[in-house]
Amino acid sequence: MTDSNSPPAANQPWKDLLTQAFSARAYSYSPYSKYKVGAALLTKSGKVYTGCNIENVGYSATVCAERTAIFKAISEGETEFEAIAVATENGGLPCGICRQVIREFASELTIIVGDIEGRYQVFTLSDLLPYSFGPEDLISS
Repeated sequence: MTDSNSPPAANQPWKDLLTQAFSARAYSYSPYSKYKVGAALLTKSGKVYTGCNIENVGYSATVCAERTAIFKAISEGETEFEAIAVATENGGLPCGICRQVIREFASELTIIVGDIEGRYQVFTLSDLLPYSFGPEDLISS
């Protein structure tokens, strides 16, 4: 985990990605929780896919910003990811479902999490989901 006290030059790509996540956060549909989240997913090809959380009165039908961005990328043929930035009011981390979806496609993804005060932290998926279960764990017959 790295914090915003690291050298600015090393963190500039992450700051740029986080800025895009905050822009996506503006489109959040969160009338129930009022917890707006934006995400920006950087693919290995250099494209960025953004997403926001989209709530539903039946909470189980809600989709998080991280999954929105990942599903947009997958639906456009992108399957290799470099990093994802997540923008929240208080620096909240991706939920367990999002962590598992990330794991499906990028077991070593860099995850940048920022808050509205400009603070951010950088994690790997292994930091947030140690001892994870992935596609390689299924036994082939």
